[in-house]
Amino acid sequence: MAFAQPREDAHKGEAANPSSPFGMGELEQRAKKLAAKPFTKDEGDLPDFLSNMDSEHYRDIHFKPEKSLWREERLPFQVQLFHRGYMYKDRVAVNLVSGGQVQPVPYSSDFFDFGQNLFPAAPPPTVSYAGVRFHYPLRKGDGQEDVAVFLGASAFRAVGMGQVYGLSARGLAIDTGLPKAEEVPVFKEFWVEKPAPNADKLTVYALLDSPSATGAFRFVLRPGLATTIDVNSRVYFRKNVDRLGVAPLTSMYFHGENTDRFIDDFRPEVHDSDGLLMARNSGEWTWRSLNNPRQLRISVLKDISPKGFGLMQRDRAFDHYQDLDARYQQRSSLWVEPLGDWGAGSVYLIEIPSEAEKYDNIVAFWVSDQPALKGQERVFNYRLHYLLDSSWSRTAAGSFPPGWACRRPVPTSVASRWTLSATSSSISAIRPPSRPS
Repeated sequence: MAFAQPREDAHKGEAANPSSPFGMGELEQRAKKLAAKPFTKDEGDLPDFLSNMDSEHYRDIHFKPEKSLWREERLPFQVQLFHRGYMYKDRVAVNLVSGGQVQPVPYSSDFFDFGQNLFPAAPPPTVSYAGVRFHYPLRKGDGQEDVAVFLGASAFRAVGMGQVYGLSARGLAIDTGLPKAEEVPVFKEFWVEKPAPNADKLTVYALLDSPSATGAFRFVLRPGLATTIDVNSRVYFRKNVDRLGVAPLTSMYFHGENTDRFIDDFRPEVHDSDGLLMARNSGEWTWRSLNNPRQLRISVLKDISPKGFGLMQRDRAFDHYQDLDARYQQRSSLWVEPLGDWGAGSVYLIEIPSEAEKYDNIVAFWVSDQPALKGQERVFNYRLHYLLDSSWSRTAAGSFPPGWACRRPVPTSVASRWTLSATSSSISAIRPPSRPS
């Protein structure tokens, strides 16, 4: 795609204080000051040809791998950026932090391959970005792999070795499942700390904003067999919040073994998660199978200082899904381990009727019994574990209970089964080989 390159002076967030190193303390002060101001949504400087773009054309925009930040320095982590457009209209500022000093990443169309898109003009230099993606060599010597994505409102996803992107986590869930419109907080600015040459973790800061609250978030990403993200957050309330969801998880359950109505689909099951698992403070484990209900369904599991909860994908058999593209059998399970005492409250599970797999219709989060009131600030810390059945993560609750992954087929031999699907007029003429004695 050809057009003049814009100036390299992208929209920038509020300048960092050059006299002190950037860190969580400064970010908390920013969030607190922001909470004292009226909320303003930032969708500016997005041309109509990007705002009105459909999903097919948006997917044709790719970040050029050779432009990855820190690629030339051969650091273990590399950063890629998402272009604004389609449903990703919020303007997001991105900064790099080295030695405590902040360096904004200016917008450049040269970062992107626009595919077959033909735009009437160049995007303005203030268009900025929609989100960030991180790469890391999960398999030593096999090159960089996509390990985490922050894109769309306050949503983010990650994967461990052998996993496929599925469910998402979010910064906060506000008024989800109430008889009024859900509020959607947004990560409006990111700061990414430059890692050491041999680093196995990456620290990312984010500023959250919404009509009811602001927040300072720190994420420590540790990619691996079971990738983890430590989340430290301090939230400031502009006004009272009726239902504040902490550590919210969002997933999809279209149909499966629990479906009680006909779904016209050749695939036996279609879901990113098949159940909610909760480790209570008493040591009891609670499992709640998911479904695509006929009407909105909300389950509330009360506890005091729970050991953890998560949306899990237990079923790991390919022939239960039969989808070579989506690979639902490899979708991550996501476990929330509270760090510190969360007090009394409830895990909420919300199941929403859905007519297609493109919709996330499952939500789970923690709601404290302590109300979220205007002028207050609250701290929430937790660790996210991205798991397959073989990733036995040791959490504050201990190992997962025996049999929680009981739907994974247990091999009885080293033999493999291969299935070939083909259509041809000559197929019927092929005589199958005789069965060996």
